[in-house]
Amino acid sequence: MTTRPVAPPPRYGSATTANAGFVLSLILLFAAAAFGCWVVGTRGLDIGTDTSTYAAFFERLGQGPFDTRLEPGFVFVSYLLSRIGLGVTGYQAALFALLLLTACLSTRRYFNYLGATHGYLTFLSASLMLLFLSPMFVNASINAVRQGLAALLVFAALLSFQQRRWVLFAVYGLVAASLHVSSLLYLAFAPALFMSARLLRYGAALAFALYCTGLSLLLVQALVPTLYTAVMTYTVNPEYRAGVRIDFAVFSLFWYALPLLLAPLVQPRFRERITDSTAVYLVMLLPFFAIGWGYYSNRYLLPAWLATSLIVAAILCHSRLAVLRNPLLIRLGLVAACGVFYFYVTRVILI
Repeated sequence: MTTRPVAPPPRYGSATTANAGFVLSLILLFAAAAFGCWVVGTRGLDIGTDTSTYAAFFERLGQGPFDTRLEPGFVFVSYLLSRIGLGVTGYQAALFALLLLTACLSTRRYFNYLGATHGYLTFLSASLMLLFLSPMFVNASINAVRQGLAALLVFAALLSFQQRRWVLFAVYGLVAASLHVSSLLYLAFAPALFMSARLLRYGAALAFALYCTGLSLLLVQALVPTLYTAVMTYTVNPEYRAGVRIDFAVFSLFWYALPLLLAPLVQPRFRERITDSTAVYLVMLLPFFAIGWGYYSNRYLLPAWLATSLIVAAILCHSRLAVLRNPLLIRLGLVAACGVFYFYVTRVILI
């Protein structure tokens, strides 16, 4: 009597594990995006200083022509959303979904800039985790909505400029400017990226000193009085502290210094690219150092502050410490960040 050999158990190779991780990452990203859309879309009109203004604008669409100072790209998107029959809740959710789309586009541009070849979904998860943990992202989601939509596209445009990718620079820049005209401020400073890293650092240090001493305010007031008047009369709010904000300036420089301090923890082949990208961050601070003494001056810092989430995500995902770039840990962090984001939005915690 012969016995049949027992077949060995099936082996699950790295390809199967990779596919499972890919599917899990997609499910988690879609779930986090849907959760964020629900949180932002269902918020009350009293959550966010500009929420009621955007809601009123959206409800006027389709009721005949009217004048608006809003940018054409934003008006066009809003009109399309109105035409498909969305209400205010759907409009708010759709705008947040569009904000997430700009985050996806910008993370992909940064991912390519870094020269990475695999692990994009992990990088996107880390970026989204850090954005959800950021009160600045809440500001972009429920308050400075138009500028929030443009902010990360500005980062992508300047990364393209640094790499001399002129077509991409033009495309990202034009889309950003069509959503919020302030994007032109950052694009105007793009030629500073022709400077060496050391010279740019010295120039930014001088701009920082001029701002903190109040000299930038006095120079603009004396040399370009129309610009001074425009800045000081834009969205005047006696409850908001205008003038030099040294706290904002120092806070911003901290996020420039952090990637440089953490550079030894980054894998060598990504280290130079990440430190190069801090030059782009520095350029995004220059408009604030020039005119960041008006009301709501934190909005001049929004693109730079949002970009820090992507830069820190790159440090995590390309860390020499395996535990920091562990995909499971990053996914768990994204789940926890969703709870923090809910708390931020419902309590209106923003910078």
